[in-house]
Amino acid sequence: MERLRIMYRHWSVRGMSAVLVLAALWLAVNGPLWAWSFVVFGIPAQMLNEYSLHRYIFHLNPPRQQWAFNLLYQAHYGHHDFPTNQRLFFVPVWVAVPVLCSSFAVVWGVLALVTPYALPLAVAIVPVGGIATFLGYEWFHMTAHLTVPKTRVERHVTTLHNQHHFRDFSRWFHVSPGGEVIDRIMGTAIDVDALKSQQRIEFIRTLGMRPDDARLVTARAHFAGRYGLSADEITRAAAV
Repeated sequence: MERLRIMYRHWSVRGMSAVLVLAALWLAVNGPLWAWSFVVFGIPAQMLNEYSLHRYIFHLNPPRQQWAFNLLYQAHYGHHDFPTNQRLFFVPVWVAVPVLCSSFAVVWGVLALVTPYALPLAVAIVPVGGIATFLGYEWFHMTAHLTVPKTRVERHVTTLHNQHHFRDFSRWFHVSPGGEVIDRIMGTAIDVDALKSQQRIEFIRTLGMRPDDARLVTARAHFAGRYGLSADEITRAAAV
């Protein structure tokens, strides 16, 4: 119950859950029964979204403009900077909603070229299967950062995700169970044998930036109130 309480304090989780419920109700009323079988296609589709967004957007090189850096800090850099801050665990709503809308538009548009059932199938794949997978991602990601009793699958996810945070931030971009297949295909997995000899990347928690970089210092001060960052935490984070 505590993990659910943490999750549902966040607006993107609440909003996406509401969309999932409404989409499932719409599909139940308006879609053919067989359309529900397409829900499973939302799982790999969302896992690809998860990997691509994390690797190619959230890990962009730090922008020079402070306003752009602040956006990236809020989206992801801040989570690496303060990996135990619960308010930074979750995807911001201003990221989740555009990804949902664009994914739905693409899937609906492609299906419209081949079937008159494009709308119900797109609903099954994206706001039902995709959001359910997204909520699973949020659950496993949150759990990886909490000191709580974990299932075998949750421990496995935690082990790999900790390597991303504390060994090499350019590896293991997936979080959802099974998503490691994508990392292996894309060459961003960490080989077990290599792990034994690989050194921790310098400035790992700031994604290679010096912890006292002016952009980081400014972003921390800007978001301190919103994310409950204490003066002591900010001082420690800037220490080289």
